[in-house]
Amino acid sequence: MTSSEDGDRRPYHHGDLRRAILGAALDVIASDGPSALSLRDLARRAGVSHAAPAHHFKDRTGLLTAIAAEGFALLSSGLTEAADLRDAGIRYVRFAREHPAHFQVMFTPGLLRENDVELTTAKALAAERLRAAVAAVPAGGRGSDSRLAGVAAWSLAHGFATLLLSHNLDGPVGDQDPEEVFHALTGLLFRPG
Repeated sequence: MTSSEDGDRRPYHHGDLRRAILGAALDVIASDGPSALSLRDLARRAGVSHAAPAHHFKDRTGLLTAIAAEGFALLSSGLTEAADLRDAGIRYVRFAREHPAHFQVMFTPGLLRENDVELTTAKALAAERLRAAVAAVPAGGRGSDSRLAGVAAWSLAHGFATLLLSHNLDGPVGDQDPEEVFHALTGLLFRPG
């Protein structure tokens, strides 16, 4: 593709068009939400033909599925080094703060191809990391149903992250570090004995 005087076409400079489209999509989602996403607009932003993104993602659902799969992979990576369940929760909140567009798409199943292999693999790995953090808690601290304890832990971290990103915690959290607030919250709710 060549550049023209009127600016209709810009030169193609992407060494990785897939990454460029993903990056542009994440910017759109972060500012305007997933409903604002258009492959044609992303192609324009990347300076490529309107059909180019379809070579990598097929359609809008494919693009959103790729974003969710990438998000679950990033989350899983962040949870790998968690020292304990509380640290896993803090890392979950950190992930949501650092990757709000991924977070938003990951947990909106109607946008995704739920049977996509990359997505199901990444989701399973992230879920396994969370299960491992729950399993590491002594039985007395998590009760006899580790599956239910996992749901409780996930609900707390996910709920906090969701409320944080939607600005519903602006008042209670204020200028405090949200990760420190989450740490304190877990201490209030889960005291030994």
